[in-house]
Amino acid sequence: MHAAEREQLILQMLEERGFIGFQELDRRLEASPATLRRDLDRRAGAGQLVRVRGGARAQRTEAPHLAGVPLHENLARHARQKEAIGRAAAALCNPGEAVIIDGGSTTLRMCPHLEDLGLQVLTNSLPIVSALLPQPNTRISIPGGALFREQNIVLSAFDEDGTGRYRASKMFLGAAAVGRHGVMQTDTLLIQAERRLLSRADQIILLVDSSKFEDPTGQVLCALEELSVLVTDDGVPDDCAQYLERAGVRLVVAPAA
Repeated sequence: MHAAEREQLILQMLEERGFIGFQELDRRLEASPATLRRDLDRRAGAGQLVRVRGGARAQRTEAPHLAGVPLHENLARHARQKEAIGRAAAALCNPGEAVIIDGGSTTLRMCPHLEDLGLQVLTNSLPIVSALLPQPNTRISIPGGALFREQNIVLSAFDEDGTGRYRASKMFLGAAAVGRHGVMQTDTLLIQAERRLLSRADQIILLVDSSKFEDPTGQVLCALEELSVLVTDDGVPDDCAQYLERAGVRLVVAPAA
């Protein structure tokens, strides 16, 4: 592959994702590490990207942001259902275990019910950190990365986010939508970061209110078969419950008060 072709592919990946890690470039492009570094340096010299530790990011002047609904707007949506789901999800935790709680308006509802469990929690969410701080028996870890203000979460496009040695018995996450093809999110960078976290948990537990079954569009984060449990409210459609059962997913229904 010629230098011009490699550099065009690099710029295309940056346009789509905003960040690209050197290890991923090494896997995807047929070139030596020294050649890839020269490619990045040339494009940086031309003002087309910014070299950062571990890779490169797109040359942008605006603050980084994610696709999707900001957290403050999501908090008030389906609040009763999310409260019931959060309570039911917290009941799945065992005292003293290590868990990952991904950022989101539904996973946030777990926090008030975790105080007596003495958990070790890895989370990328600043609101979840704030909710857990008053709990003296809850140990909290956060990954490295950039802060995305709309969702109040910390994400990194690179593998070196400080969580490589963390191992959890369970990961709790939300989603933009869920359907027959799997769990979906709206942002590529979010999917990158969440897939790394998924690989560090023994069980994946999805928390979604029943409205997330109505419009199953987006990019697939993982297949239904990768889920251990799905926690939702009593509005879940019957056909959705059936295809979850066929995929081997345990369905936990939490009636909204």
